[in-house]
Amino acid sequence: MERKYNIAVLPGDGIGPEVIDAAVVVLKALMRADPSLKMELTKGDVGEPAHEKYGNPLPEETLKLIRESNAVLFGAVGKFATPVILPIRQQFDLFANVRPAFTFDGVPALKKNVNIIIVRENTEDLYKGIGYSIDDTTFVSLRLFTKKGMERIVRYAFELARREGRKSVLLAHKAPVIIHTDLPFLNCFREISREYPDIQAKDMLIDSCAMKVIMTPEMFDVILVSNQMGDILSDVAAGIIGGLGFAPSGNIGGRVAMFEPIHGSAPEFAGKNKVNPIGAILAAQMMLGWLGEKQAASRIHRAVSSVLIEGKVRTFDFGGDATTTDMAGEIAKTIEGQA
Repeated sequence: MERKYNIAVLPGDGIGPEVIDAAVVVLKALMRADPSLKMELTKGDVGEPAHEKYGNPLPEETLKLIRESNAVLFGAVGKFATPVILPIRQQFDLFANVRPAFTFDGVPALKKNVNIIIVRENTEDLYKGIGYSIDDTTFVSLRLFTKKGMERIVRYAFELARREGRKSVLLAHKAPVIIHTDLPFLNCFREISREYPDIQAKDMLIDSCAMKVIMTPEMFDVILVSNQMGDILSDVAAGIIGGLGFAPSGNIGGRVAMFEPIHGSAPEFAGKNKVNPIGAILAAQMMLGWLGEKQAASRIHRAVSSVLIEGKVRTFDFGGDATTTDMAGEIAKTIEGQA
């Protein structure tokens, strides 16, 4: 039976177009390998290309494309990140930012056998953009947490742990110090955890958690964390698995979700066809998993793993001289050659 999806493809700027082109090469190989899987891949403009074309880095044409799509594959945006990424998350209520960090054989990493899922609240906290200045001498940004926001991200983390067969959820926080936001978050976590007796609930101070993610990452399963702290902690986790080139993410809401590599636009590398596209390719894998295409997602993961283990194609960030295009082509070829 044919399965068809409308996918909004938003390359953005910087290295975004290169890594998204690589992910699209892989998705097209997947469709050739499985003709019953159909994806209509429609490009939209965000960031600098949209600003040049429409005078707006996030035009209504792109918002309409997102609304009409089943999922979004996003590249990267540089100087227009704030007026692009945050509004998309807010307007489409993409409240859960899921950032897995796992090691592949064949990739130099600080630690082996890492398999962490970081669940980051995605629409509140400091990224809500609420603040003010006093007499040009004092500057204030407010952390906004709501009961609704806390409850749904806590439940999402436990449901994800149950769905993925994980044994524990750990909340990383600073409740003893940030008493007006982190303490209610901790209390909410403890209360809702009682609804999930099959999942072990733990908590830890965020600074201790960051240290232990580096020193003993194998102790973690699912880590739940607030928006700003999660942004930082997920980059720490990426550092121990080989770098940002291996780190995908999903921005999950109710009807739609957006998937992207967690690296930025890296304009110094733009146009050089040298960056590692695996984060974007794994973001496409996450997208397929969210759409319910578990077998297709597994095929991408197996192909990436096979290419990395073989080690013939490596980009500069882990010791090779292969191009972005080389890596995409090798993964695509491996998918089409799978039994």
